[in-house]
Amino acid sequence: MKLDNDTITKIAHLARLDVDASEKEALLSDMNNILSFMEKLNELDTDGVEPLIYLSDEVNVFREDVVKGEITVKQALENAPSEDGKYFQVARVIEKP
Repeated sequence: MKLDNDTITKIAHLARLDVDASEKEALLSDMNNILSFMEKLNELDTDGVEPLIYLSDEVNVFREDVVKGEITVKQALENAPSEDGKYFQVARVIEKP
């Protein structure tokens, strides 16, 4: 597969990039090199090769969730810029219909 200037222009537009003519040539060359490398990988015989899911055989060791300390509602609201004694108060961001 070979890319052309039109394809580079479309890709730049989709990526919202402002690319001038000299940059287009460099991008065209780099992207064609990448695609030719990927085509080279297609020549490899991968029959019988299992897909690589994880890079190592290590297993995550999770710790138990333990409650270490609780705070009261009053303590939680101490630094609140605005509260009503029970809840944090925030500015309305959605208008009701």
